[in-house]
Amino acid sequence: MLFPLSMLSQDALETLPRFTLGRVFTDWGMDPVPFVVTVWAVGLYVLGVRVLNRRGDRWPVGRTLSFVGLGMGAFFFATSSGLGRYDTTLLSVHMVQHMILSMVVPLALALGAPVTLALRTLPATPRRWLLAVLHSRVATVLSFAPLAFVLYVASPWALYFSSWYDASLASAYVHQMMHIHLVLVGTLFFWPLMGIDPVPGRVSHPFRVLLTLMTLPFHAFLGVTIMGGTTLIGGAHYLALREGPMGAWLPPVLEDQHLAGGILWASGDLIGVVFFAVLFIQWVRQSMREAAREDRRLDLAERRAR
Repeated sequence: MLFPLSMLSQDALETLPRFTLGRVFTDWGMDPVPFVVTVWAVGLYVLGVRVLNRRGDRWPVGRTLSFVGLGMGAFFFATSSGLGRYDTTLLSVHMVQHMILSMVVPLALALGAPVTLALRTLPATPRRWLLAVLHSRVATVLSFAPLAFVLYVASPWALYFSSWYDASLASAYVHQMMHIHLVLVGTLFFWPLMGIDPVPGRVSHPFRVLLTLMTLPFHAFLGVTIMGGTTLIGGAHYLALREGPMGAWLPPVLEDQHLAGGILWASGDLIGVVFFAVLFIQWVRQSMREAAREDRRLDLAERRAR
Protein backbone atom coordinates (compact mmCIF):
# COMPACT_ATOMS: atom_id res chain seq x y z
CA MET A 1 0.00 0.00 0.00
CA LEU A 2 3.01 2.29 0.06
CA PHE A 3 3.38 2.08 -3.71
CA PRO A 4 1.63 3.99 -6.52
CA LEU A 5 -2.03 3.10 -6.59
CA SER A 6 -1.95 1.65 -10.10
CA MET A 7 1.01 -0.58 -9.31
CA LEU A 8 -0.07 -2.52 -6.24
CA SER A 9 -0.64 -5.86 -7.90
CA GLN A 10 2.78 -5.71 -9.60
CA ASP A 11 4.79 -4.17 -6.76
CA ALA A 12 3.24 -6.52 -4.21
CA LEU A 13 5.41 -9.14 -5.91
CA GLU A 14 8.55 -7.02 -5.47
CA THR A 15 11.18 -8.56 -3.23
CA LEU A 16 10.97 -7.25 0.32
CA PRO A 17 13.47 -7.92 3.09
CA ARG A 18 12.69 -10.50 5.73
CA PHE A 19 9.95 -9.22 8.00
CA THR A 20 10.96 -8.50 11.58
CA LEU A 21 9.34 -6.61 14.44
CA GLY A 22 11.95 -3.90 14.02
CA ARG A 23 10.82 -3.21 10.46
CA VAL A 24 7.38 -2.26 11.76
CA PHE A 25 8.96 0.82 13.35
CA THR A 26 11.78 1.57 10.89
CA ASP A 27 10.35 0.78 7.43
CA TRP A 28 8.15 3.82 6.80
CA GLY A 29 6.68 5.13 3.55
CA MET A 30 4.70 8.15 2.44
CA ASP A 31 1.37 6.91 1.18
CA PRO A 32 -0.42 10.11 0.09
CA VAL A 33 -3.99 9.20 1.09
CA PRO A 34 -3.36 8.38 4.79
CA PHE A 35 -0.90 11.28 5.00
CA VAL A 36 -3.39 13.84 3.66
CA VAL A 37 -6.22 12.47 5.83
CA THR A 38 -4.02 12.59 8.93
CA VAL A 39 -2.75 16.12 8.27
CA TRP A 40 -6.23 17.52 7.63
CA ALA A 41 -7.87 15.76 10.58
CA VAL A 42 -5.13 16.74 13.04
CA GLY A 43 -4.93 20.27 11.64
CA LEU A 44 -8.66 20.92 11.93
CA TYR A 45 -8.82 19.46 15.43
CA VAL A 46 -5.87 21.52 16.69
CA LEU A 47 -7.37 24.61 15.05
CA GLY A 48 -10.61 24.01 16.95
CA VAL A 49 -8.74 23.66 20.24
CA ARG A 50 -6.88 26.92 19.55
CA VAL A 51 -10.16 28.72 18.84
CA LEU A 52 -11.48 27.60 22.23
CA ASN A 53 -8.28 28.62 23.99
CA ARG A 54 -8.28 32.08 22.39
CA ARG A 55 -11.75 32.83 23.73
CA GLY A 56 -10.88 31.53 27.19
CA ASP A 57 -12.70 28.19 27.10
CA ARG A 58 -11.11 25.01 28.39
CA TRP A 59 -10.75 21.81 26.36
CA PRO A 60 -9.52 18.66 28.15
CA VAL A 61 -5.94 17.78 27.24
CA GLY A 62 -6.83 14.09 27.41
CA ARG A 63 -9.30 14.47 24.56
CA THR A 64 -6.68 16.15 22.38
CA LEU A 65 -4.13 13.43 23.15
CA SER A 66 -6.72 10.76 22.42
CA PHE A 67 -7.76 12.16 19.03
CA VAL A 68 -4.41 13.46 17.77
CA GLY A 69 -1.97 11.09 19.40
CA LEU A 70 -3.74 7.77 19.78
CA GLY A 71 -6.48 8.02 17.14
CA MET A 72 -4.86 9.69 14.14
CA GLY A 73 -1.45 8.50 15.28
CA ALA A 74 -2.65 4.89 15.19
CA PHE A 75 -4.28 5.48 11.79
CA PHE A 76 -1.07 6.85 10.31
CA PHE A 77 1.01 4.13 11.97
CA ALA A 78 -1.21 1.33 10.67
CA THR A 79 -1.15 2.60 7.09
CA SER A 80 2.32 4.13 6.70
CA SER A 81 4.69 2.16 8.94
CA GLY A 82 6.09 -1.30 8.33
CA LEU A 83 2.57 -2.63 8.82
CA GLY A 84 1.59 -0.81 5.63
CA ARG A 85 4.65 -2.05 3.76
CA TYR A 86 4.00 -5.71 4.53
CA ASP A 87 0.19 -5.76 4.77
CA THR A 88 -0.15 -7.41 1.35
CA THR A 89 2.77 -9.78 1.96
CA LEU A 90 1.74 -11.43 5.23
CA LEU A 91 -1.85 -12.01 6.30
CA SER A 92 -0.74 -11.88 9.93
CA VAL A 93 0.62 -8.34 9.45
CA HIS A 94 -2.59 -7.32 7.71
CA MET A 95 -4.56 -8.67 10.66
CA VAL A 96 -2.68 -6.42 13.10
CA GLN A 97 -3.46 -3.50 10.81
CA HIS A 98 -7.11 -4.60 10.60
CA MET A 99 -7.57 -4.58 14.36
CA ILE A 100 -5.91 -1.17 14.77
CA LEU A 101 -8.10 0.39 12.07
CA SER A 102 -11.36 -1.24 13.15
CA MET A 103 -11.06 -0.95 16.94
CA VAL A 104 -8.21 1.23 18.25
CA VAL A 105 -8.69 4.14 15.83
CA PRO A 106 -12.51 4.47 16.22
CA LEU A 107 -12.33 4.19 20.01
CA ALA A 108 -9.60 6.82 20.30
CA LEU A 109 -11.31 9.21 17.90
CA ALA A 110 -14.56 8.88 19.85
CA LEU A 111 -12.75 9.68 23.11
CA GLY A 112 -11.48 12.85 21.44
CA ALA A 113 -15.08 14.14 20.99
CA PRO A 114 -14.45 15.92 17.65
CA VAL A 115 -18.17 16.52 17.02
CA THR A 116 -18.49 18.37 20.32
CA LEU A 117 -15.40 20.39 19.48
CA ALA A 118 -16.80 21.26 16.05
CA LEU A 119 -20.16 22.33 17.46
CA ARG A 120 -18.40 24.64 19.92
CA THR A 121 -16.04 26.25 17.41
CA LEU A 122 -17.62 26.26 13.93
CA PRO A 123 -19.16 29.46 12.54
CA ALA A 124 -22.95 29.62 12.46
CA THR A 125 -23.52 28.36 8.92
CA PRO A 126 -21.19 25.30 9.01
CA ARG A 127 -22.55 24.52 12.46
CA ARG A 128 -26.09 24.42 11.07
CA TRP A 129 -24.88 22.09 8.30
CA LEU A 130 -23.30 19.76 10.85
CA LEU A 131 -26.45 19.72 12.97
CA ALA A 132 -28.51 18.96 9.85
CA VAL A 133 -26.28 15.97 9.11
CA LEU A 134 -26.45 14.71 12.70
CA HIS A 135 -30.25 14.93 12.68
CA SER A 136 -30.69 13.51 9.19
CA ARG A 137 -32.54 10.27 8.57
CA VAL A 138 -29.40 8.69 7.04
CA ALA A 139 -27.35 9.37 10.18
CA THR A 140 -30.15 8.05 12.38
CA VAL A 141 -30.46 4.81 10.41
CA LEU A 142 -26.71 4.16 10.13
CA SER A 143 -26.17 4.75 13.85
CA PHE A 144 -29.11 2.59 14.93
CA ALA A 145 -27.39 0.35 17.48
CA PRO A 146 -28.63 -3.09 16.29
CA LEU A 147 -27.83 -2.24 12.64
CA ALA A 148 -24.39 -0.89 13.55
CA PHE A 149 -23.74 -4.06 15.55
CA VAL A 150 -24.69 -6.31 12.61
CA LEU A 151 -22.49 -4.31 10.23
CA TYR A 152 -19.58 -4.45 12.65
CA VAL A 153 -19.65 -8.19 13.33
CA ALA A 154 -20.59 -9.21 9.75
CA SER A 155 -18.02 -7.11 7.89
CA PRO A 156 -14.96 -9.25 8.79
CA TRP A 157 -16.78 -12.41 7.71
CA ALA A 158 -17.70 -10.77 4.41
CA LEU A 159 -14.13 -9.55 3.97
CA TYR A 160 -12.31 -12.83 4.52
CA PHE A 161 -14.85 -15.32 3.19
CA SER A 162 -15.78 -13.64 -0.07
CA SER A 163 -13.89 -12.32 -3.09
CA TRP A 164 -13.54 -8.93 -1.38
CA TYR A 165 -10.16 -9.66 0.21
CA ASP A 166 -8.76 -11.09 -3.04
CA ALA A 167 -9.89 -7.90 -4.80
CA SER A 168 -8.11 -5.78 -2.19
CA LEU A 169 -4.87 -7.63 -2.91
CA ALA A 170 -5.22 -7.06 -6.66
CA SER A 171 -6.45 -3.44 -6.67
CA ALA A 172 -4.94 -0.51 -4.79
CA TYR A 173 -8.25 1.34 -4.95
CA VAL A 174 -10.13 -1.55 -3.30
CA HIS A 175 -7.28 -1.83 -0.81
CA GLN A 176 -7.65 1.81 0.22
CA MET A 177 -11.44 1.53 0.36
CA MET A 178 -11.07 -1.49 2.64
CA HIS A 179 -9.06 0.62 5.11
CA ILE A 180 -11.69 3.36 5.01
CA HIS A 181 -14.45 0.80 5.45
CA LEU A 182 -12.80 -0.68 8.55
CA VAL A 183 -12.54 2.74 10.21
CA LEU A 184 -16.06 3.83 9.22
CA VAL A 185 -17.78 0.65 10.40
CA GLY A 186 -15.84 0.78 13.66
CA THR A 187 -16.87 4.42 14.06
CA LEU A 188 -20.55 3.67 13.44
CA PHE A 189 -20.46 1.00 16.15
CA PHE A 190 -18.22 2.51 18.83
CA TRP A 191 -18.98 6.24 18.59
CA PRO A 192 -22.59 6.09 19.90
CA LEU A 193 -21.57 3.52 22.51
CA MET A 194 -18.87 5.81 23.86
CA GLY A 195 -21.58 8.43 24.38
CA ILE A 196 -19.34 11.51 24.58
CA ASP A 197 -20.32 13.23 21.33
CA PRO A 198 -23.97 14.21 20.66
CA VAL A 199 -24.32 11.76 17.78
CA PRO A 200 -27.50 9.79 17.00
CA GLY A 201 -27.76 6.20 18.14
CA ARG A 202 -26.67 6.70 21.74
CA VAL A 203 -28.25 4.16 24.09
CA SER A 204 -28.34 3.54 27.83
CA HIS A 205 -25.25 2.28 29.64
CA PRO A 206 -26.63 -1.23 30.27
CA PHE A 207 -27.31 -1.66 26.54
CA ARG A 208 -23.83 -0.33 25.68
CA VAL A 209 -22.26 -2.91 27.96
CA LEU A 210 -24.45 -5.67 26.50
CA LEU A 211 -23.52 -4.82 22.90
CA THR A 212 -19.84 -4.75 23.81
CA LEU A 213 -20.05 -8.16 25.46
CA MET A 214 -21.88 -9.52 22.40
CA THR A 215 -18.98 -8.60 20.09
CA LEU A 216 -16.48 -10.75 22.01
CA PRO A 217 -17.73 -14.20 20.92
CA PHE A 218 -18.00 -13.04 17.29
CA HIS A 219 -14.33 -12.00 17.22
CA ALA A 220 -13.34 -15.18 18.99
CA PHE A 221 -15.37 -17.42 16.65
CA LEU A 222 -13.99 -15.72 13.55
CA GLY A 223 -10.44 -15.97 14.86
CA VAL A 224 -10.85 -19.65 15.71
CA THR A 225 -12.44 -20.30 12.30
CA ILE A 226 -9.45 -18.73 10.52
CA MET A 227 -7.01 -20.55 12.80
CA GLY A 228 -8.60 -23.92 12.14
CA GLY A 229 -9.44 -23.41 8.48
CA THR A 230 -7.70 -25.20 5.63
CA THR A 231 -9.04 -23.03 2.81
CA LEU A 232 -6.53 -20.31 2.03
CA ILE A 233 -7.55 -16.66 2.32
CA GLY A 234 -6.04 -14.78 -0.62
CA GLY A 235 -4.38 -18.05 -1.56
CA ALA A 236 -3.47 -17.24 -5.17
CA HIS A 237 -1.73 -14.01 -4.15
CA TYR A 238 0.19 -15.44 -1.20
CA LEU A 239 1.22 -18.60 -3.04
CA ALA A 240 2.54 -16.46 -5.91
CA LEU A 241 4.72 -14.55 -3.45
CA ARG A 242 6.30 -17.80 -2.30
CA GLU A 243 7.28 -18.73 -5.83
CA GLY A 244 9.54 -15.69 -6.00
CA PRO A 245 12.66 -14.65 -4.07
CA MET A 246 10.69 -13.95 -0.89
CA GLY A 247 9.81 -17.63 -0.71
CA ALA A 248 13.15 -18.09 1.05
CA TRP A 249 11.90 -16.33 4.17
CA LEU A 250 8.10 -16.30 3.97
CA PRO A 251 6.43 -18.82 6.30
CA PRO A 252 4.01 -21.41 4.88
CA VAL A 253 0.76 -19.75 3.83
CA LEU A 254 -1.42 -21.83 6.13
CA GLU A 255 0.90 -21.27 9.08
CA ASP A 256 0.74 -17.51 8.59
CA GLN A 257 -3.04 -17.71 8.22
CA HIS A 258 -3.35 -19.58 11.50
CA LEU A 259 -1.22 -16.89 13.17
CA ALA A 260 -3.51 -14.22 11.69
CA GLY A 261 -6.54 -15.95 13.20
CA GLY A 262 -4.86 -16.03 16.59
CA ILE A 263 -4.08 -12.32 16.37
CA LEU A 264 -7.71 -11.56 15.51
CA TRP A 265 -8.98 -13.67 18.39
CA ALA A 266 -6.61 -12.39 21.07
CA SER A 267 -6.54 -8.72 20.12
CA GLY A 268 -10.30 -8.54 19.56
CA ASP A 269 -11.00 -9.93 23.00
CA LEU A 270 -8.33 -7.77 24.65
CA ILE A 271 -9.54 -4.48 23.12
CA GLY A 272 -13.16 -5.49 23.73
CA VAL A 273 -12.48 -6.09 27.41
CA VAL A 274 -10.70 -2.72 27.70
CA PHE A 275 -13.67 -0.99 26.07
CA PHE A 276 -16.03 -2.87 28.38
CA ALA A 277 -14.04 -1.57 31.35
CA VAL A 278 -14.28 2.01 30.03
CA LEU A 279 -18.05 1.69 29.59
CA PHE A 280 -18.44 0.18 33.06
CA ILE A 281 -16.49 3.04 34.63
CA GLN A 282 -18.64 5.56 32.73
CA TRP A 283 -21.75 3.77 33.96
CA VAL A 284 -20.59 3.85 37.59
CA ARG A 285 -19.66 7.54 37.38
CA GLN A 286 -23.00 8.44 35.82
CA SER A 287 -24.81 6.51 38.56
CA MET A 288 -22.82 8.36 41.22
CA ARG A 289 -23.62 11.73 39.63
CA GLU A 290 -27.31 10.87 39.45
CA ALA A 291 -27.26 9.73 43.08
CA ALA A 292 -25.58 12.99 44.09
CA ARG A 293 -28.19 15.04 42.19
CA GLU A 294 -30.99 13.08 43.82
CA ASP A 295 -29.44 13.67 47.27
CA ARG A 296 -29.26 17.41 46.59
CA ARG A 297 -32.88 17.42 45.40
CA LEU A 298 -34.04 15.60 48.53
CA ASP A 299 -32.01 17.92 50.78
CA LEU A 300 -33.55 20.97 49.08
CA ALA A 301 -37.05 19.53 49.42
CA GLU A 302 -36.44 18.81 53.11
CA ARG A 303 -35.22 22.38 53.76
CA ARG A 304 -38.25 23.83 52.01
CA ALA A 305 -40.57 21.58 54.05
CA ARG A 306 -39.17 23.09 57.23
